[in-house]
Amino acid sequence: MNICVFLSAADLDDRYTVPAREFAELLGRGGHTLVWGGSESGLMKVVADGVQSAGGRLVGVSVDFLAAKARKNADEMVIARDLAERKALLLEKADAVVIMVGGTGTLDEATEILELKKHGKHTKPVVLLNTAGFYDGLRQQFQRMEDEGFLPVPLTDLVFFAKDGVGALAYLEESAGHR
Repeated sequence: MNICVFLSAADLDDRYTVPAREFAELLGRGGHTLVWGGSESGLMKVVADGVQSAGGRLVGVSVDFLAAKARKNADEMVIARDLAERKALLLEKADAVVIMVGGTGTLDEATEILELKKHGKHTKPVVLLNTAGFYDGLRQQFQRMEDEGFLPVPLTDLVFFAKDGVGALAYLEESAGHR
């Protein structure tokens, strides 16, 4: 399965890097392909290293202004013109999406993917990997949106919140079997 992972390129502490590495190793051992932003820094590097060292493939989609930071030994690397093209290519190359911890760029990617799913532009499973409770507040906000009628489809049809990588991958593999 080609699994797109949206995540930070920042250097983060162990409460985020250790679970990210564990999830990456699960992907690699499972024979999955990581589709990611292609960066050779921060958490993006941690995940790419973990997938690659465990035998998985790497498909990166960088953007022209970040091309110098792109991983040199990825199995495939595409350079997009801008962030909008990058997001479209990442989704196009993926069978499923996992959103890990990140900043405004990750939040932008997450909300766009969910908006596209809400409107039926894709049916790919989306998992929000809630490492160390990072997305508790966002989950609460999404629940409020659903409760107050802002979501035309149930939240559970848009995104699955996973506490850990094992739960995230189990959900993706089960969803892939039902597609």
